[in-house]
Amino acid sequence: MLKIAWSPKYCHPLPKGHRFPMDKYNLLPEQLLYEGTVKDENFFSPDALEERWITNTHQRDYLEKLKNQTLTKSEIRKTGFPLSDALVEREIHIMHGSVKAALYALEYGVAMNIAGGTHHAFTDRGEGFCLLNDIAITANYLLENDLSHKILVVDLDVHQGNGTAEIFQNDNRVFTFSMHGASNYPMHKEKSDLDVGLPDKIEDKAYLKILDVHLKSLLQKVEPDFMIFQSGVDVLESDKLGRLGLSIQGCRERDKMVFEVAQENQTPIMCCMGGGYSERISQIIDAHANTYRLAQEIYF
Repeated sequence: MLKIAWSPKYCHPLPKGHRFPMDKYNLLPEQLLYEGTVKDENFFSPDALEERWITNTHQRDYLEKLKNQTLTKSEIRKTGFPLSDALVEREIHIMHGSVKAALYALEYGVAMNIAGGTHHAFTDRGEGFCLLNDIAITANYLLENDLSHKILVVDLDVHQGNGTAEIFQNDNRVFTFSMHGASNYPMHKEKSDLDVGLPDKIEDKAYLKILDVHLKSLLQKVEPDFMIFQSGVDVLESDKLGRLGLSIQGCRERDKMVFEVAQENQTPIMCCMGGGYSERISQIIDAHANTYRLAQEIYF
């Protein structure tokens, strides 16, 4: 059964006009249910993740600053969010959603988190709509509990997974692969194990050819026993922040490629949502929904 993390806490309201599309966290499960891709029993509601699993990745003093609302104005500005207790609580629930989805992936081959993909959070700070790093927290949870020994992070958001790269820069148990817009945020890139910078306006055919070569090579080279997939849909041509040129079909083919490689190699995979900032919310929802449709089609 495809298991999907979702919680009402994912939908914390933001000030009117904020460019982060919080609506998608409600609209996506509604769409998946409406079209029959999933049923109510596919969803599970995460709790707040135990702090010890957060501080296994992030510095304790940074977590305390989040909880006590003592970040500086500059630190808050870098996160992109107006900080609040509810927003921090939301993030801590998202972390548990990804951890629990990973446990379901070990059981079923694949599992998803409607939120997550918070790859811009570093050990000691948040950036770019990310307060805590669910990719890193999940990877460290699996490693700490001997549930995995070699993890491949496949980050296909349009923005480099700079926080994830920093967290695992000295840990060879996690291989970080980020394929992103070369000239997009962040301007200062961290060093992933493999970074593939893409030119502006790259289209489906060229993008998919590059991804195909690297995915097949990495599965042979890294030999992971678990994969974490950051499936941001800000690669779309329609995306306000993306600058790449993929169609919705091209984005779908991207996800299909990742899932098929994982399944063929019998490597469990946890998928977290990532970014998506197209003007029309329907385009964001359709592109994200394709990821869930494919997981059902390929695995179940």
